Amino acid sequence: MQHASRGGGETGNHTHLSDQSSSFPGLSSGRHQHAQSRSGKSKTDVAPVDSTDNGATLGLMRAPLYVALGMCAGAALYYSLTFEPALGTLLTGCLVVLLAVWWGLRRWPMPPSARMAALLVCGSACGLICAKAHTDFRGPPYVTSTIGPVMLEGWISDIEPGQNGVRLVLDVHAVSGASSATLPRLVRLTHTNRLAVETGRFVRCWAVIRPPPQPELPGDYPFNRQAYFEGLDGVGYVMGRCRGGVLGVENDAAARIRNRVATTRRGLARHVKEAAGQRAGGFAAALTSGDRSFMPQADMEALRNSGLAHLLAISGLHLGIVGTLVFFAIKRGLSMWEWLALRVPTQKPAAASAMAATFLYMILSGASISTQRAFIMASVVFLAMILDRSPFSLRTFALAMIAVIIMQPSSVMTPGFQMSFAATGALIVTYEAWARRQAERGESGRRGTGFVLKSLAVTSIVGAVATAPFALYHFDRVAPLGLAANLLAMPIITFLSAPSAGLALVSLPFGLSDVFLRLFGWSLERVLAIAHWAAGDGAAGFSVGAQMPSVVLLILIAGLTAACLETNVLRRMASGAGACMAAVLVWAASPATIMHWSSSGDVYVSTDDGFQRLNFMDGEGLSPLQFADIPTSIDCGGQDGCKIESRAGTVLLGRTGWLKSQCQERAAIVISDRPISDSCWPGAVFSDWSDIKAGGAVSVKRSVGARLSAHRPRCGNRPWTPCLGDREDQS
Repeated sequence: MQHASRGGGETGNHTHLSDQSSSFPGLSSGRHQHAQSRSGKSKTDVAPVDSTDNGATLGLMRAPLYVALGMCAGAALYYSLTFEPALGTLLTGCLVVLLAVWWGLRRWPMPPSARMAALLVCGSACGLICAKAHTDFRGPPYVTSTIGPVMLEGWISDIEPGQNGVRLVLDVHAVSGASSATLPRLVRLTHTNRLAVETGRFVRCWAVIRPPPQPELPGDYPFNRQAYFEGLDGVGYVMGRCRGGVLGVENDAAARIRNRVATTRRGLARHVKEAAGQRAGGFAAALTSGDRSFMPQADMEALRNSGLAHLLAISGLHLGIVGTLVFFAIKRGLSMWEWLALRVPTQKPAAASAMAATFLYMILSGASISTQRAFIMASVVFLAMILDRSPFSLRTFALAMIAVIIMQPSSVMTPGFQMSFAATGALIVTYEAWARRQAERGESGRRGTGFVLKSLAVTSIVGAVATAPFALYHFDRVAPLGLAANLLAMPIITFLSAPSAGLALVSLPFGLSDVFLRLFGWSLERVLAIAHWAAGDGAAGFSVGAQMPSVVLLILIAGLTAACLETNVLRRMASGAGACMAAVLVWAASPATIMHWSSSGDVYVSTDDGFQRLNFMDGEGLSPLQFADIPTSIDCGGQDGCKIESRAGTVLLGRTGWLKSQCQERAAIVISDRPISDSCWPGAVFSDWSDIKAGGAVSVKRSVGARLSAHRPRCGNRPWTPCLGDREDQS
């Protein structure tokens, strides 16, 4: 479960609201003030363009933002297509669109709204091309069927926590029976027994490897697409346990560097865990190195259910701490050298050093997708300071979004990207409006403890509102006490945890780091106490009980974007209110899922009390992520049959003999272990186990007119959704 409070997260690997500009408190981009000259500028305030009424100037200065939004829309459109477009056709079409827009802009004068639309169209074309290029560069997946049991050899590059055991990410060296041409490069294996090896070690595992699971339910999170673009070729489990082996140094220089970093990272996590204390040692290790394998599962669930899971991801908050610490240390240190301070603007080498420090920390923390995105945003901030530009403005925000889309276009479909950029943009707009209001009132600068506390409150509230639609769409959950938990926990993180972690880093050469790490652990114990209080009895949070349709999310995104771009408060409120009303109406008119029969054999039925899980057949597939936490309410596998009342009528499921005895019953959906005649239930939706084994899961949806229809997932239409088959390889 994720949260809708300050930050967004990935149960896998979800980014977060911590990527916001407030991660770099106090940074400014003003030019150095020389004693002999009055040239330059002091601390950069709000960009003047945001307070002007000149529409043409406003559109010109916001051009990068419109291009960035267009690129985001174009990339999202590419990943939402039901077919794979040809590169030549896509390039030709996008080139024609770009030339037409360029010709139109040069030939006819256009109002600002038309120019904005033209920039959005140009950005969309660029986003489409960028996404297609990344897909073609990745190539086809290596694992398209079950392999195993086989002997697999490789180096452990990462260790992740899991509900059923730790997950080992392996750089594959060899798989018995597989040639080098079909060898998977990266696999993730679940290890349930005692783990006696560490990252960087060469291991041999007797394992079963499967393709990354594809979503069975419409709207379920596509883990297969995430794995495809992260280079994860297969997932599986270890039979027994992995054992260490001896092999020469890797031939690939990149693999050697990656394993060396993994070893250093694991050593850092273990040291921090031991020094920070038993209670919060695992939490401290996760915050400093990104290694969550030492965290108890109960603490992770409490952080998720309380809306504090964004703290677990190495993202803007963590890179902000490192960057800010290095920036001020270098800047103050250089300012003490009078000769240099009078001739060189000290904030520029300090910003360059901070950029280098955040890069090294990104590498050391594992360089996950959310960390890479946070580093790009931090780099844009520090680069703006070097170039004497405002580090926190919508233009800087747009450049960061463009850079992320160019490097990782697939991330636009992830909750981390959506939640972090939504929160960041909303916060920039809010703080710029706050600064203008202070200027109109003639109030002084932003100083004092009162301003800091108000900033924390505003950050949490704005972040909760901006990320709520994405939390509902991706996780169907919003932490009910997430706002309160963030208001209580973030002052501890800001005023105690972050400084103690920074002091531990600074005092490391003097052998005093353990003292500050213990203080770091003590402060995190308080955060864990808040998380467990906010999580309550472990409930997963507020849920609307139905999957949000994609069109509803698009409406809410449009409303949020319009509210951020508007300069008038009343128009902002009207945009937000109008989007919410339209979203409610569209959601109410959208088809609703009534029944889902998973390839795992479980049947999920929507009743007046929510979805019920029925155990019916024994399958090898996985349940949808949306229903993974629902406990089994009825065991129909040990009975001849079951009857349950759904929101669309009676659902009968059972063996054919029992179903024939229920011929007199009226039924809307009939589920059987073998094919059965439909003469008893005219108009009902039928499905049997042979259909599931041959074609995969089936979902039954009800439209507004109470009409029921069956839906099956499609395969083979995109590179990351190949039609899968099973094969047994003998070792």
